[in-house]
Amino acid sequence: MWERVIRFRYMITEEAKERCQILAFWERHGTEAATDAFKISKRTLFRWQKKLKRNFGKLDGLNRSSTVPKSRRKRAVSDSISLRIISLRTNHQRMGKEKIHAILKKEGYMGSVSTIGRILNDLKKRNLLPSSIKVSVSGKTGRLIEHETKPYRKKLRRPKGYRVLEVDTVVRFVDGIKRYIITGIDTEKRTAFAAGYTNHGSLSASDFLEKCQKVLPDCPLAVQTDNGSEFALHFDRACENLNIKRFHTYPRSPKMNAHVERFNRTLDEEFLKHHRALMRDDMKKFNDALIDWLLWYNGERPHHALGLKSPFQAMMDSLSEKECHMWWTNTAY
Repeated sequence: MWERVIRFRYMITEEAKERCQILAFWERHGTEAATDAFKISKRTLFRWQKKLKRNFGKLDGLNRSSTVPKSRRKRAVSDSISLRIISLRTNHQRMGKEKIHAILKKEGYMGSVSTIGRILNDLKKRNLLPSSIKVSVSGKTGRLIEHETKPYRKKLRRPKGYRVLEVDTVVRFVDGIKRYIITGIDTEKRTAFAAGYTNHGSLSASDFLEKCQKVLPDCPLAVQTDNGSEFALHFDRACENLNIKRFHTYPRSPKMNAHVERFNRTLDEEFLKHHRALMRDDMKKFNDALIDWLLWYNGERPHHALGLKSPFQAMMDSLSEKECHMWWTNTAY
């Protein structure tokens, strides 16, 4: 009984129940009344009745059956076209479907470009096309290394006027020592943050992003970066954990990160040039001094974009003023 209950609940559709009710109405009132009431042909009623008898009266026999055709059409490609395409791709491995179609069209081919693309996919699945694998030589062992092509992942582009935290990396060489300063700025509030690191890994970038969310007031829940390697594995995971939307800039397009690029110039002119020795010798003291400068930058330095107000002052001025009623009843001197 329990199995029948589960079967009735999860495997019998509402359409099957409705068909069962129509069959019951048909047996009770006749064919003419059923066809007039439900706008169903007599042949359909007999077909449903036959399906119900075939399943020994079980209602799941009235479920809608699959409409997939039993025999499907297959793409018929002549051997001459396939051999010609294989020959072209063997001699010219980087030739695409548009160029192959242009060559075949001169030879009398009447098909479309998309048909050539489907033929190329079929030939590739049958391993009839040469594989274009990049090979390099290891400098240490001298062995050949095969590089598999990574699948392209579509990247989001920021819509115009969308508020984000623009993030970038500043690289400095001090007496042969390489240092990295990751910077970020809010495109609307103009509050900025920066931190110095000794490595260029994505773990440092993820640490910077977590600090931005803790330090910057009303930090945006969207970030925009370039395509640098530091904004890869751990940085992507940090964006997922913090529920932050990720945007990318186009390659070689620093103007898309114009706010943080301008902040990088200010940071270099007003702070980095005067703390090169500290950056080289002690990154902890360098970051402590950087925090003091960032407090002055966000709290006191005037900004033309904010009407010569500091970012914190502009944020305070945008808040609505409310009179506080706390301690009104305390009359003690």
